[in-house]
Amino acid sequence: MMSPMIAAKVYAAVQNQGVGAPKPSVQDADDGPGFGELVQNAVADAIKSSKHAETQMTAHAQGKAELVDVVTAISSAQSSLETVMAVRDQVIGAYQQIMQMAI
Repeated sequence: MMSPMIAAKVYAAVQNQGVGAPKPSVQDADDGPGFGELVQNAVADAIKSSKHAETQMTAHAQGKAELVDVVTAISSAQSSLETVMAVRDQVIGAYQQIMQMAI
């Protein structure tokens, strides 16, 4: 189940703007990045946070990092992954609805 906080993060990530920002008008549609580029950026951010979490875990095992930093990095990576999965689920749902439409 998606919480309101995760939904807000997904919306902000997809819009690449702050939560509550106005939607772009039709004239502004060509100015911004495309949906594919937004998804690529979200996946890249998720990978980056996962690598950072792994680095923090390794540093903690070596005694060079605090446990709080490790937990924060893991939480951030989990949040990024949940955001990407939520967007993926919405895209799959939209695709399935389109495929069920009568021609």
